[in-house]
Amino acid sequence: MAHELRIRAQAARRLVRFSRLPFASAFLVNSGAEANENALKVALRMTGRAHVAAIEGGFHGRTAAAGAVTWGAREKWYGFPRTPFDVSFIPRGDRAAIDAQVTRDTAAVIVEPVQGLAGAVELGAPFLASLRARCDEVGALLIFDEVQCGVGRTGEPFAANLYGVRPDMLTTAKALGNGFPCAALLFSPLVAASLKPEFLGTTFGGGPLACAAIAAVIAAIKTERLLERVRRIGAYIRETCIVGPVVAHQGAGLLVGLRTTRPAREIQAELLECCILTGTANDPHILRLLPAFILEEQHVDMLRDALRDLPP
Repeated sequence: MAHELRIRAQAARRLVRFSRLPFASAFLVNSGAEANENALKVALRMTGRAHVAAIEGGFHGRTAAAGAVTWGAREKWYGFPRTPFDVSFIPRGDRAAIDAQVTRDTAAVIVEPVQGLAGAVELGAPFLASLRARCDEVGALLIFDEVQCGVGRTGEPFAANLYGVRPDMLTTAKALGNGFPCAALLFSPLVAASLKPEFLGTTFGGGPLACAAIAAVIAAIKTERLLERVRRIGAYIRETCIVGPVVAHQGAGLLVGLRTTRPAREIQAELLECCILTGTANDPHILRLLPAFILEEQHVDMLRDALRDLPP
């Protein structure tokens, strides 16, 4: 038990330091959806308010609260008879809508700084800074969902570093355990000070294997200089892969969206015949790439050559 607690504390401390952001503590859980559920619960409890604003195109999970703030979930797959709080969606890039929808009744704004399932859509520093400013003005909390874009995927520890905007809470998962299921929720000092010991809990979150994975991933990112590699290889993809049916790119680091002239699922199937795995997005003309951080230029060349041989 003592060793388990030591490895948990080590993982939490490493994650907070790795973030290079003014977070005070970390709560370790099992999945991105669980992290987002807890972030929303903390915001609602801390503020005593019952409204959350999210962003059109965002995805935050398939559980009750996380699904409630996921764009399009209620029309497609939500399944619950009602949402657990009031929700509104701000159009991407609409800074005027921020003032209209984020009010003194708003507990939190939850946002993916780079929207993953939407197709690697960057919301941009000006829009994120406007969210921060409005939250400060009305006393709402700003939650960054970096489940997909965090832990080095943008070439910085988190997208919050890339865009220079400080959230009150940040959730992350996926790359955090390098395939081992784990997730985390990071708290600002103000939020951390509001928490009571019994308010947050998890059965399997922060288990010793998950914590060892988190500690090892963060150490590897540093010792293998993977942030520099992510930036370099991400730039190389953008420079070389606008060929064949690909006409443009979007995203940051190694969260890349390639815009295609034909439906992306067609191109995905054609690339699979070349033994190249890619993803798609809610945008039917975006081919989504989330490669491993150890990707090399030769692998990008394989993708470029395969794309060049496809019909436009």
